Amino acid sequence: MQNDKLKNYLHLHFLVLIAGFTAILGELISIDAIPLVWFRMSIAGVLMLLFIKFKKRSLKVPLKAVLRFSIAGVLIALHWITFFAAIKASNISITLAMFSTGAFFASLIEPLFYKRKIIGYEIIFGVIVIAGVVIITQTELHYLLGIALGISSALFATLFAVLNGQFVKNYKASVISFYEFVSGVLFTSIFIALTEGFDTSYFQLTASDWTYLIILASICTAYAFIASIHVMKHITPYTLVLTYNLEPIYGILLAVIIFPQTETMQPLFYLGAGLIISTVLLNAVFKNINKPKI
Repeated sequence: MQNDKLKNYLHLHFLVLIAGFTAILGELISIDAIPLVWFRMSIAGVLMLLFIKFKKRSLKVPLKAVLRFSIAGVLIALHWITFFAAIKASNISITLAMFSTGAFFASLIEPLFYKRKIIGYEIIFGVIVIAGVVIITQTELHYLLGIALGISSALFATLFAVLNGQFVKNYKASVISFYEFVSGVLFTSIFIALTEGFDTSYFQLTASDWTYLIILASICTAYAFIASIHVMKHITPYTLVLTYNLEPIYGILLAVIIFPQTETMQPLFYLGAGLIISTVLLNAVFKNINKPKI
C-alpha cells in the first residue's frame, strides 16, 4: 500500500516535470506560436479521439454543453498561443515566472464564478505577486512584450480552469477535452485562413519540428492528461494542486540546464520569481488549512 502511494506520488512529479518540459519544447520548435498550437491541438485531438474509442465512451452531449466546451477550447488555445509567443518574445524563465501569476487571477475570478467572498490572505498574496512582477519588469525591461504575453497566458489559463472545473462535474474529462481540442483547432484554423492562409509549405516542417510537435501533443498533452486522471484517483486534491504549482520551478531549472546562455538571469529576477512562486505554494497550503472539514 505504501509502495503504491509512493509510486503514484513519483508519477505525479513526473507529470509536473513533463508540464515544465512543455516550455522547453516551445523554445526548440522553430515555428510561430499560432501554427504550433494548431498542430498541437490537432494531433492531441486525434489521440484523444482514439482514447475515447478505445474506452468505448460516447461523444453525445447536449448542444448547449458543446457550445460551452467550445468557449473553453478557445480559451485554452489563447492560453497556449500567448504562452509560446511569450517564450519566443522573451525566454522560458520569464514566461514561467509570469505564468505563476495565475494563482492571483484565480483569487479574483473564482469568487465571481462561485459567488464567494474574496479571502483576506488572497489579497495579501496578490500584492506580493504584483511586487514580484514589478521587480522582474524593472530588471528585465527589454522583455516587456514577453512579460505581457506571459501574464495574458496566465489569465486565459485561469479562465479555462474555472470553466473546466464546472464541466467535470457532469461529463467525462476526456470527452470534454476532445471537444475543446476540436474547437481550438477550428478557432486557430479560421485565424490562419484569414491571415497567412494554408498552403503546402505550411506542412513542410523540419524533421526536428515534427519530432518535437509529436512529443508535445502525445506525451505532454494527451498522455499527461490521461495519466493525471489516473493519479487523481490515488492522490489527494491538495497534494495534486501543490505539486503542480512546482511546474515553474521545474521548468526554470530545466531551462537553465538546457539553455544556460539565454536562461541565466539577473539576481533580482530570481528574487521576483521566488516571491511569485512562494506565494503560489503558500496559497495552496493556506487553502488546505482553511478548507471545510467534512
